[in-house]
Amino acid sequence: MPTSQQGVEPDGQAPILVADGITVRFGGLMALSNVSLEIGPATIVGLVGPNGAGKSTLLAVLSGLLRANAGHVGLRGEDVTNASAQSRARRGLARTFQQPELFMGLTVRDHLVVAHRARVARHRLWRDMLDPRSLLPPSAAETERIDDLLRILKLTRVAEAPVAALPLGVLRLVEVGRALASDPHVLLLDEPLSGLDMKASENLLSVFKSIVEKGDHHLSLVIVEHDVAAVLAISDTVCVLNFGECIATGSPEEVRSDPAVRAAYLGDSEHIRRSRLDAQLADQSGQAPVGRLST
Repeated sequence: MPTSQQGVEPDGQAPILVADGITVRFGGLMALSNVSLEIGPATIVGLVGPNGAGKSTLLAVLSGLLRANAGHVGLRGEDVTNASAQSRARRGLARTFQQPELFMGLTVRDHLVVAHRARVARHRLWRDMLDPRSLLPPSAAETERIDDLLRILKLTRVAEAPVAALPLGVLRLVEVGRALASDPHVLLLDEPLSGLDMKASENLLSVFKSIVEKGDHHLSLVIVEHDVAAVLAISDTVCVLNFGECIATGSPEEVRSDPAVRAAYLGDSEHIRRSRLDAQLADQSGQAPVGRLST
């Protein structure tokens, strides 16, 4: 997989995150089979598929929490296939999890401050933790950044509240805010709408759209979600996984009308088998398969 030299910023139109031929096996189970995906700057990419399709596995590979058996991962022009999750985070990759992983005794603002300092002032973070006598007021730049995040995430009113007292929808926003405080270029979101009611889901989706459209450094989002309608409504590109394979990639309109996608959700396995056979025959003949998006 071609990559730029370390320290060289990729072209503004080049993909921010690339997965190329990702294959993952768990014993005799094929979790992902030759899956490829590109995430451009300032875009929202949705990953959907039935239960067990491989969505969370792909997110784990992208974030560095799981090593693939084959394939490559590129981040901002660098090959990070063998890089740790911590190394990828330093290069601008952040993620959230299905269950919010928060410190119940800290306030909303505290969470954002800690994440911000972990990224831009690690020496200050360790000094504050190990020697409380060294505690200093936050800098003007830090305060401005945290206040901006609170405003964007609609958390200003609860900024000083301990997260233990807040509902799940707000906790999701806090976790997103903590990830954004590290100034990532790509944010991976694992089922962010899980457990939320319609109002909370709509609020979270509006925040996602806002931070991409109004962001100042081309932030991209990758969303794994079971709510297909929500993903289609917010995403620029959608990738559909089924049994570890990418069966369709394209715009929401293209994916919505794809026969293989409808078959995957309706359970028409024979249709999927025929679609794969048609694709193989088309590849051999050099013609595009009918009714199937390129993957």
